[in-house]
Amino acid sequence: MEQTPTTPTIQEEKYQFPTEDVTLPSKGLLYPEDSPLKKGIIEMKYMTAKEEDILSNQSFIKNGVVLDKLFKALIVTPCDYNDLLVCDKNAIMIAARVLGYGKEYSIKVPNPETGDIIEHTVDLTQLSEQEIDWDLIEDGKNEFPFTLPASGRTIKMKLLTHSDQRKIDTENKGLAKLKKSAPATTVLKHTIIELDGETDKTKIRQFVDRDLLAIDSRALRNHLKKLSPDID
Repeated sequence: MEQTPTTPTIQEEKYQFPTEDVTLPSKGLLYPEDSPLKKGIIEMKYMTAKEEDILSNQSFIKNGVVLDKLFKALIVTPCDYNDLLVCDKNAIMIAARVLGYGKEYSIKVPNPETGDIIEHTVDLTQLSEQEIDWDLIEDGKNEFPFTLPASGRTIKMKLLTHSDQRKIDTENKGLAKLKKSAPATTVLKHTIIELDGETDKTKIRQFVDRDLLAIDSRALRNHLKKLSPDID
């Protein structure tokens, strides 16, 4: 009796090519318990000629999705790509470069004193992680309370995911077509998730546009830096 071929599972497929475990800057702490990313690592495969084709795909390049297409092709861990924190995507980008072309990355930088060009080779596997206050992070929760120092209003904010970043990019492109630019406030509209106990997005947007003081905006951004894990 002829058997119908079955589709290989991820578990079966992953042994057909070498892979590496990549440590996420978030350590998985900001993901829910049921997330595959909760372990703080993500498995990625080495780049092949097939993935190199993605990098030269003109349609992907034109639409600004070439790197995301590449990362999705390299990630082995079964996860929702949209849920990835932006800080963890940065680590994935570095890992993709290492797994594709090696750890050595040659750069040319000007000497600040003489202006001469200096050639230097960076070991991408030796990049350190940004120091943050881990005490501010509650396991399993991507939300952080904060009281604005000048106005005294209370907010909750979150670290952005890939999905959030896509929405921000789309919104900024729409503003550009109208010959407007508001990159800072657009990010804040997606970062703040609660205002004085209210989660209504319209009210949050109105607050950012009309009532958020510059001194409070700066304090909010500085606080975000203290709790945003990333590659340094």
